[in-house]
Amino acid sequence: MLEFEVQKKEKKTNARLGKIIWNGKEYFTPMFMPVGTQGTVKTLSPEEVKATHAGIILANTYHLWLRPGEEIVKLAGGLHKFMNYDGLILTDSGGFQVFSLARPKDISEEGVVFKNQYNGDKLLLTPEKSIQIQEDLGSDIVMSFDECPPASASKEYLQKSVERTLRWARRGKDVFKGNNQLLFGIVQGGPYEDIRKFSAEETVKIGFDGYSIGGVANDHESKEDMYKAFEYSCKYLPEDKLRYAMGIGEPIDIIEGVIRGVDIFDCVSPTRLARHGHALTLDGKINLKNSKYKQDFSPIEDACDCYACKHYTKAYIKHLINAEETFGARLLSIHNIRFLIRLTESIRESIKNDTLLEYRDAFKERYYGGKNES
Repeated sequence: MLEFEVQKKEKKTNARLGKIIWNGKEYFTPMFMPVGTQGTVKTLSPEEVKATHAGIILANTYHLWLRPGEEIVKLAGGLHKFMNYDGLILTDSGGFQVFSLARPKDISEEGVVFKNQYNGDKLLLTPEKSIQIQEDLGSDIVMSFDECPPASASKEYLQKSVERTLRWARRGKDVFKGNNQLLFGIVQGGPYEDIRKFSAEETVKIGFDGYSIGGVANDHESKEDMYKAFEYSCKYLPEDKLRYAMGIGEPIDIIEGVIRGVDIFDCVSPTRLARHGHALTLDGKINLKNSKYKQDFSPIEDACDCYACKHYTKAYIKHLINAEETFGARLLSIHNIRFLIRLTESIRESIKNDTLLEYRDAFKERYYGGKNES
């Protein structure tokens, strides 16, 4: 079973240095989790993912339910055996994808009705069904089924949505078997402290192994509202439980989340950026499609210890991207994931030294003060 302990709190912020112990292995937080939507981190082998020093990875309940089906994964012995990954695996509830496909009238107390995006079949996802799918997938961390309202939702709607999410959370916990799996509750409430407080306190009363902060990765949400959501949620969550902000991958958002008490983050952005030729560097995001890299025979970053930077140049990777060779996206994915994991490693050192605010300011000036290339 997974154990979590807070080893240190930073003196000037709410940042925490934590340790996760699982099957005799140790993982440290703050942590960034690569996303393996379809049971694979796009273009990478499990060995390549582990080489980035990744700990937990995320798999997508919705997509694996539809293809190949949770029954197939269960027959294979669970996700770990199916995808040959021996680290921790977290599965989301499937709710985010369902809500992006459903209309408001399709959301009821029972669950959410939507069309299968692959064949058009009508499907119903309920809190109980989400838990059953995740149990069959065999992930280590299971997420409660919640409603993820849009950033534009009114305060009145958010309050009603949170109340329904709480009812769904209770239903999910009632059927959760807990066979070598942990169950996380999800806090919602937009940028409103009173709703976040209510959501957090009532979710904690239900009792979960860890807590997630939802509604912080909406496309039209401001940075200010995102950071409020971090702060207002963490303030009311237990000190001895993991806190997970879902869908966060912008470097400054990770730092600001840690400052406010968040432990783990995930996002598809590093691999998505890679497929479009973008690389993350300490001097900002660069676009290797740009002509200036045609004769640049230096690594993406001199200071980076990833496989791509050790063995290949920007000029070669640019050639691969321009030629639409998947090896280019693979190399950039390795680098971008390692970049965000290196970021969390640096954050951990700053927490140890009580210098996280200084680190944030220096990082922000260098990363965002440089030329982020489109």
